[in-house]
Amino acid sequence: MNLPLLPTLSTTFIILSAVTVAIGWYLIKQKKIDAHKKAMTTAAIFALIFFIIYMSRTIFVGNTSFGGPDDIKIYYTIFLIFHIFLATTGAVFGVVTLYLGYKNKIAKHRKLGPITSIIWFFTAITGVAVYLLLYVFYKGGETTSLLKAILGF
Repeated sequence: MNLPLLPTLSTTFIILSAVTVAIGWYLIKQKKIDAHKKAMTTAAIFALIFFIIYMSRTIFVGNTSFGGPDDIKIYYTIFLIFHIFLATTGAVFGVVTLYLGYKNKIAKHRKLGPITSIIWFFTAITGVAVYLLLYVFYKGGETTSLLKAILGF
């Protein structure tokens, strides 16, 4: 199997980000605040590296359209839109949650942190699913502009 470098690399970083969030969650349950902060900062860096790779590929190469059967394309498209919504929401929540933590607004950080983590876990899971559908289970379609890849025109 010949997997594309940049999508494989970016998906790896989103997985690393989610795993590191899980580690950070575990650490805060153990009351290891400094280790938690380092883990969550590392998770944010992994997410940022993912985003840089993804946006660079989008800008300079384009996005790959779904190459699977036409009869399931609509389901893939709905799933992709759901993933994009989750990723955008998770990124915004992540920035706010990190900000609250770094500013020692602990009460708000504690309320938002678990929600943010759960959103991020679902973002990572759906992101891996999109990757698998585009490059592993089916051969990717044409690589083209973002709107054409998502909406088909």
